[in-house]
Amino acid sequence: MTTYERESWVRAPLDRVWEFHSGVDGLVALTPSWVNLRVEHVRGPDGMADPAVLEPGSTVELSVRPFGVGPRQGWTSKIVERKHGDGVAYFRDVMVEGPFPEWEHTHLFYADGARTRCRDRVRYRTPTGPFAPIGDEAAKIGLDAFFRYRHRRLPTHVE
Repeated sequence: MTTYERESWVRAPLDRVWEFHSGVDGLVALTPSWVNLRVEHVRGPDGMADPAVLEPGSTVELSVRPFGVGPRQGWTSKIVERKHGDGVAYFRDVMVEGPFPEWEHTHLFYADGARTRCRDRVRYRTPTGPFAPIGDEAAKIGLDAFFRYRHRRLPTHVE
């Protein structure tokens, strides 16, 4: 799989940044409008709808229509891990259904006094078969635009 990473700093304590990322509202707030994101369903690990915190076992069903082109694409992610303590916090989601054959996104947060270092790490494989090395590298262009936007917008929500 190919790996994409982006990192930035925000002038906000870890607990505030962590809380913002704990539910689906943080995802919605940080998604660029050109993605045309729609949250279809959110379920907690116990099956309860719309949990405030996405604990391991929670699923998020989304649909996207980038740039308003083509049909809506479904995207279902499952939270598989979530930890917070000793100045470090992270959660990991994997795509269980969607446009990528493999997708694992780790959201990492590191405390540094009144600041927090935020890192997104995505491991993925595009559906390009024998051309995967080319497709995977080309996908970085879209990922970079998406995550640059997220990291630029994050301070407006937590600082």
